[in-house]
Amino acid sequence: MAAAQDGHGGAYRRLLVEMSAWLTRYFTRRLPAGEVDDAVQETLMAVHRRRHTYDPCYPLGPWLAAIAKNKWVDQLRSLARRPDGELSEDVAVGDHEASVVSTSVLATLLEALRPAQAQAILLVKVQGYSVNEASSRIGLSPSAVKMNIHRGLARLTALIEKTPDVE
Repeated sequence: MAAAQDGHGGAYRRLLVEMSAWLTRYFTRRLPAGEVDDAVQETLMAVHRRRHTYDPCYPLGPWLAAIAKNKWVDQLRSLARRPDGELSEDVAVGDHEASVVSTSVLATLLEALRPAQAQAILLVKVQGYSVNEASSRIGLSPSAVKMNIHRGLARLTALIEKTPDVE
C-alpha cells in the first residue's frame, strides 16, 4: 500500500488483486452468494477513495477490515430494504385510488408542518430509516430528529381531528 500511495501502478494493481481475493472470502462467509461481487467492488472503490488515509506505520489488515465491515453493514441494510421475493403473476392487483388519495392527503398534511418535522417523519415513519440514519441525512442530532417526529405527529393528529373530511 505504501508503494501504491507513492504512485507505483504495478504495486497498486497487485494490492487490489490480493485485496479482492481476501474480500471475496470475507464476504462469502457473511452475505448471500449473489451479493458478494457487489460488496467486493463497493469495498475496493472505498479503498481507492480512502487510500490516502492509510498510515504505513500501521498494519494494512485492520484498516482494510474496518472498511470491509462498514461495507458489509451497508450491504445488510440494503438487503433489509429490498422485497423478499418476486411476486407471482397470480397476485390480484387492486384499485390504486385509495393509495393515490392517501399519498395526496399525506403530502397536504405534511405541508402544514415545519420542514424539519415533515422531513423527519417522511424518513423515519414513511421510508423506514432509523433515527440515526435520518439524523445523518438531515444534519440534526438524533434527539432533534426524535423531537421533530414527536411534535410533528402531535401537530398532524391535531390537524386531522380538526379536519372533518379526512378519514
